[in-house]
Amino acid sequence: MIAISVALGACIGLCLGSLGGGGSIITVPVLVYLLHQPLQTAITQSLVIVGISSAAAMISHAREGRVRWRAGICLGAIGGGAAAAGTALGRLVSTTVTMAAFSALMVVVAVFLLVKSTTQTRQPMPRTRTPMTVGAPTVPTGREPVPDLLTRTPGRAVTAVKVVFAGIIIGLLTGFFGVGGGFVIVPALALILGYSMPVSVGTSLLVITLNSMAALGARVTHEGLDWTIILPVTVAAVIGSIAGKYAAQHVSDSTLTRMFAAMLIAVAGYVAARSLGLLPH
Repeated sequence: MIAISVALGACIGLCLGSLGGGGSIITVPVLVYLLHQPLQTAITQSLVIVGISSAAAMISHAREGRVRWRAGICLGAIGGGAAAAGTALGRLVSTTVTMAAFSALMVVVAVFLLVKSTTQTRQPMPRTRTPMTVGAPTVPTGREPVPDLLTRTPGRAVTAVKVVFAGIIIGLLTGFFGVGGGFVIVPALALILGYSMPVSVGTSLLVITLNSMAALGARVTHEGLDWTIILPVTVAAVIGSIAGKYAAQHVSDSTLTRMFAAMLIAVAGYVAARSLGLLPH
């Protein structure tokens, strides 16, 4: 069991550190099916593991100026309330339905990532332009100039509405499934706010940390925690997140995205087979 826990933690950390999300989406299925944890307990433990490992990865990215604090805190604040609602909703749904929906969600995300990786291969990401805002702070040398949420004057109201909507969806997913939501946050930051992939990854980790802690607060009084599982998984995840950040610097975004999508499809197939009774328990 220790070996499985460490391997799980390493996978979670690698995904979080390199892609800004994704590791959390495999945590609940592995805790349920490989480590034989009850679903609600697995979700609670997943939030602890993901929250701590995301915070560690975020600090590593923040040191290189890849975290946009105001945008991340706004999304985290909105998602925190929605996470509590998702937690309450999750208690009303059976384990079979929850895991079946989880597998469907993973397939949808995998397809989106595959399409995105194809776009990345055919068309390089354009350079992000620095907004010409009077009084804007000077960007230190070596750090990428990226517009922040509160400096985008044109269409700011429309952007704010989109951010609120994204925050609600992210929070609901976090509370209902016990996932950090990075696979939703990263594309939202890139497409809605115009952030580059490195900055989207770093800011995503901030939002995941805030959402995980908010959802955990709604659960921790109801489910016990098995620290014999949480500790080795979390330690391995923290190490993996730091390694993932450095590994991402040597592998193209499209390659990382395709590898993650393939993993999601494999996990989704296994979860669906178990939830439908096609595999022995």
